[in-house]
Amino acid sequence: MLATMGALGLAPTAGAASREPVFRAPRSGDFTLKGRGAAKVVVVGGGIAGLASAYELGKAGYDCTILEARDRTGGRNFTVRGGDTTLDLYGNRQTARFSEGQYMNAGPGRIPQWMITMDYCRELGVPIEVFTNSNASAYIYNEKAGMTAPVRYRTAKADTYGYVSELLAKATDLGALDGDLTADDRERLLEFLKDFGDIGSELKYTGSEHRGFTTDPAAAGTPGVELGEVPSASEVFASGVGRYFSFEFGYDQAMLMFQPVGGMDRIPAALTKAIGGRRIRTGAVVQEITDTAHGVTVRYTQDGRTRTIDADYCIAALPPHILAKTAHNLGSAVQTALEAVKPSSAGKIGLEYRNRWWESDHRIYGGITETDMDLSHIWYPSYGFHAKRGLIVGYYNTGANADAYALLSPAERERRAVAQGVKIHGEKYRTELASSFSHHWRQIPHLEGAWHTMSGGPDAPAYAPLNKAAGHVYFAGDYLSYADAWQHGAFSSARKAVTTLHERVLA
Repeated sequence: MLATMGALGLAPTAGAASREPVFRAPRSGDFTLKGRGAAKVVVVGGGIAGLASAYELGKAGYDCTILEARDRTGGRNFTVRGGDTTLDLYGNRQTARFSEGQYMNAGPGRIPQWMITMDYCRELGVPIEVFTNSNASAYIYNEKAGMTAPVRYRTAKADTYGYVSELLAKATDLGALDGDLTADDRERLLEFLKDFGDIGSELKYTGSEHRGFTTDPAAAGTPGVELGEVPSASEVFASGVGRYFSFEFGYDQAMLMFQPVGGMDRIPAALTKAIGGRRIRTGAVVQEITDTAHGVTVRYTQDGRTRTIDADYCIAALPPHILAKTAHNLGSAVQTALEAVKPSSAGKIGLEYRNRWWESDHRIYGGITETDMDLSHIWYPSYGFHAKRGLIVGYYNTGANADAYALLSPAERERRAVAQGVKIHGEKYRTELASSFSHHWRQIPHLEGAWHTMSGGPDAPAYAPLNKAAGHVYFAGDYLSYADAWQHGAFSSARKAVTTLHERVLA
């Protein structure tokens, strides 16, 4: 009978039972069936974790209030557009001069297709488009490794894979792998290497069309001219270009990837609308969180006045290192755990150009150029193709490189980034520049970090106090996930906190 019901969709099948359980948001019927009213919850922090918590609880009629210290929701999901103004902790005030339709995602800029962020885009009606995370026509330029000119990503990959295939084929042919492979295995491996590295029947890499063309194939009489001057294996390995190829194999970096149409902040905007603006208090800087016998009291300042709010429960969704500096009575174990979470540095600069010369001159449509210079990464826009203007992320750097740029004035950051970029793209990188805007997360008030470092991961014993309620206070944020720095981590952590809180209320 169960099997028949399962086939009709009236009961779970064995296959369905073996899969990971699907998240089910609290429903209003949960309370009416129990004959009780919904609880009151104060959410501290209006980033993705805080917004997701209030959004999911709102489905069951919880009375949620979000306290957000900044003048906007979204947290580190911040899309910079013309007219946006920021003031960092070093006293640098910037106002973006980007033209209509141009923007820079200062925080998250891409969404892997397997992440639940995609589900929220679908549910909230946020349209998406492809984000080009890897592009064969983008460049690699390792100046410190001795490269004198950039090479196309496809060229560097062809040379690296070609020589690796040649060396492995030689080792196989000479019997070096006889102890590991059968005769049939060796034959199959050689056939694979011939195709993978384009080394031919002679098992020698001499270059091929994989590297690209100096003259592209066209009409009859123009078969194309393959790119020549193949470097030696030693030169290829010394250049260090091979270090970038594993990037595209990463589970969280593999294509296809996506972005919301019009900017990443379309996600918090949609969440904010769904929650209702009246439930969100911006400019509300929390000063103290007090767990009481029957609930929580949160003291905060807003518009120069000190206020308090009482609730049955609290979800602390602000950055852990900020919460560590906030007065609370949640215990020394919680404080120790918060202090063990270390913030990381990252910065970006948006460079708007009067024309999209990277498309017309370099044939680059989206993607990322990699370099060992302090720029680290240069992103080309994955939107607005063939439009009049465009915006490049002139550096996306982390750690010491980001900290070094943060110490500079915005004008100095622009000069340094442009001077480095000219080495890759030529003088148009300088002459066609219209405006710039730089953003460094360690210097942004109330956030002071791009993501977090947690020794041993979020399940390590040191962080156990944050993975459960401290009295009536729950914790949520991407740092409490295995996808730190991704919105997926914030969403999944919020769903865990919401589920645990809701089960407690119903119990």
